[in-house]
Amino acid sequence: MARLMLKQFQGAGLEPIDLTIDAGECITLTGSSGSGKTRLLRAIADLDPHTGDILLDHQPIDATPPPDWRRQVGLLPAESHWWYDRVAAHFTAPTSSLLEQLGLSADCLQWSPSRLSSGERQRLALARLLDRQPAVLLLDEPTANLDPENSARVEQVVAHYATQQGAAVLWVSHDPQQRHRVGTRHLTIRGQRIEAESV
Repeated sequence: MARLMLKQFQGAGLEPIDLTIDAGECITLTGSSGSGKTRLLRAIADLDPHTGDILLDHQPIDATPPPDWRRQVGLLPAESHWWYDRVAAHFTAPTSSLLEQLGLSADCLQWSPSRLSSGERQRLALARLLDRQPAVLLLDEPTANLDPENSARVEQVVAHYATQQGAAVLWVSHDPQQRHRVGTRHLTIRGQRIEAESV
C-alpha cells in the first residue's frame, strides 16, 4: 500500500503544488502539448530537476537512494526503450497471465524488440513496468497508440494492479472519456498552474 505526497513540489517550470495520491487511487492529468506533463512525471520519478518535498509512505525522496526510488516510483514513458536482443531479457519474472490480460502471446517474449508493432511495444512496456511491482505508477499516455479494445485492456490491468497492490497512479491522458473512466480526481495544467478539473 503506497501513498505519494508532494509538498510545495516544483518541477517542469510549473508553480509549486501540494498533492496526495492515496493507495489504490488514480489521478488523471491533462494539458496542452508542451505544457509540462511529461517533465512533471520525470521530476516525480527523480529523472529531472525539482524542488520541494516528495514522500512515499512518509519516506522522503532525499532519504532514498535514487535507484531505489525509481524502482518504487515507476515511470511508463510515452516512447519505451529496449536494450536487449530479446524482449524476455527486459523482465525479471514475466507472467503469461499478465500478457494474456494485455492481449499478448507469451511467444512475443522471444521476439526481438525491433519486431514489435507500436501497440505491442506499448503494452509490453506496461507489462515490464508492472513486472517490477512499483508502489507508484506514473503513466504517460499509456494507450496513445492502442485501439479501443486494447485501451480497455490496459485500463483494466492498471485498475486491477492499483487495487491489488495498493499502488498510487498518476495517469496522463488527453481523452476526457478515459479520464472519467479511470480517474477518481482530475488535474489540468493551465499556464504554469496545476488545477483541479471536472470531467
